[in-house]
This record gives sequence, C-alpha cells and structure tokens, in this order.
Amino acid sequence: MSFVLEHSVEIGAPAATVWAVLTDFGAYGQWNPFVPRASCRLEPGGPIDMDVRLRGDTLRHQREFINRVDPGRSFSYSMRPAPLRLLRSVREQTVAPSGPGTCHYASHFQIDGLLVPVVEALLGGGMRRGFDDMTAGLKRRAEELGGGAKHPAAPRRR
Repeated sequence: MSFVLEHSVEIGAPAATVWAVLTDFGAYGQWNPFVPRASCRLEPGGPIDMDVRLRGDTLRHQREFINRVDPGRSFSYSMRPAPLRLLRSVREQTVAPSGPGTCHYASHFQIDGLLVPVVEALLGGGMRRGFDDMTAGLKRRAEELGGGAKHPAAPRRR
C-alpha cells in the first residue's frame, strides 16, 4: 500500500532562481508555511532536519536523509525505514528549464508500508495541505526574486 502526493507547476522564474530558493534551507521561514525551519548541507547520506507543520501551529521535528543530489536540478531524501517494512518514504524535488525565464517544478512524495493507512488517516490531510502550500510558496517566492514571466495557474496535484 502507498500514499503518494505529486505536485507540478510552471514557475515564471529561471530554474537557477527556483533551485536557489529550494536549497536555501535557512530561508524557508520566509516562504514555506509547511516547513518553516530546515537545515541541510545537501550531501548524500547527510541529514535534512525539518520542523513540519501538520496541524495548526504545532511543529513536528523530522529528520530524514539525503539520497541523491543532481546540483541545479533535483534532490531526494528519505526517512530511515521502520523495521519489518512498516513504513518508508521518499521525496524527490525537480527543477527543469521550460522556456526563457521559466521553469517546471515537480515534487513526488511517497510513503509505503503496512502503516500507510494509519499515517494517511492521521496525517494525510495535513500533508496534502502542507505540500500544496509549499509548492505555492515556492512559486511565489521564486517569481518575486526572478522577475520572470508570471504563470497564474495554481499548482496542480496529480
């Protein structure tokens, strides 16, 4: 059983600007309501520490680990798998140029394991809202900084 959240959006800013916003973990509080605090050196095997807002104003500390980095293009991270295949996750974020001064951002998040129904029931709504808000915040922030073409379409969930 899997729980998957996918987001995709065109951003009116160069890919380099979006990448810079996405990987400036210390500035997440300026634009990311879902993960207002994060720290990471973006090295495979290294930690990414996040304070995640799943319900109201309560923050939950989450430590995951970088799987791979393709500088300027993508990175992924995962939680340490729980024993007995109870729970494991992966998140990949990708930025790709799509035209002059524009790019495409995509996020794939997946949880697998026997505890997926419990996680989805307890946290699924908060995770959906959080990933929606993060994608919209990234688009806003990058377009503010990039000054490129504006794309009014809201981020779409698949």
